[in-house]
Amino acid sequence: MKPVIEARGLGVEFYRSRRRKRSLREMVFKGHTGAPIDTFWALKDVSFDVRPGEAVGIVGANGGGKSTLLKMIAGVLIPDEGRVTVRGGVAPLIELTGGFLGELTARDNVYLAAGLHGLRKRDIDERYDEIVDFAGPQVAAAMDMPFRHFSSGMQVRLAFALITTLDEPIVLVDEVLAVGDRAFRERCYVRMENMLSGGRTLFLVSHSEGDLRRFAERGLYLSSGSLIADGPIDEVISQYNADADAAS
Repeated sequence: MKPVIEARGLGVEFYRSRRRKRSLREMVFKGHTGAPIDTFWALKDVSFDVRPGEAVGIVGANGGGKSTLLKMIAGVLIPDEGRVTVRGGVAPLIELTGGFLGELTARDNVYLAAGLHGLRKRDIDERYDEIVDFAGPQVAAAMDMPFRHFSSGMQVRLAFALITTLDEPIVLVDEVLAVGDRAFRERCYVRMENMLSGGRTLFLVSHSEGDLRRFAERGLYLSSGSLIADGPIDEVISQYNADADAAS
């Protein structure tokens, strides 16, 4: 069976600051095809496969390339080097409210966002009550308000409830399991576990060792854009912690 995610020599280069024009001196000594100015590799030569139904946790310090990797898998970023192949649809729990429009009502945003993931109106009608019920009574009472009037917590609740009702086989999660109060977080955990038991593939970025061990079987350790380790989640977390202790 082919991998659902296949990365080969994946690399992406970012500018540290707004790009400036190159000086004549730089063009003379570096040439027109010289290295870009003031850049760094957010990911460099990263390769791995993810099998269907696998749960993978991504560990590493801030700036290691974790969120960048998820955005490339989601198709938000295009690699400068290598390639990433994704076989199947993606439910991105990344920057949850990024696709919601503030001037539209929360109800209209549900239909718009779900429609962009390929759901027909009748399919959304069937799931609407489930989405709103999961988001909670405070959200349910405000579905006809403009989305921009929601608190940040209400926005994230609704977005999480929506995205996790999608049927996409691949789920990308970036530090969003800490939303809401304790009771709502536990509901999020149960829903994630149900998604995994249904055979979905999970890619999880988190600084919570508890969440990583709860959901992931395998770990990838990224540091300064490079893949340092790929193996059982407990071993990968131990290597990351040892490196962090040695650096402190």
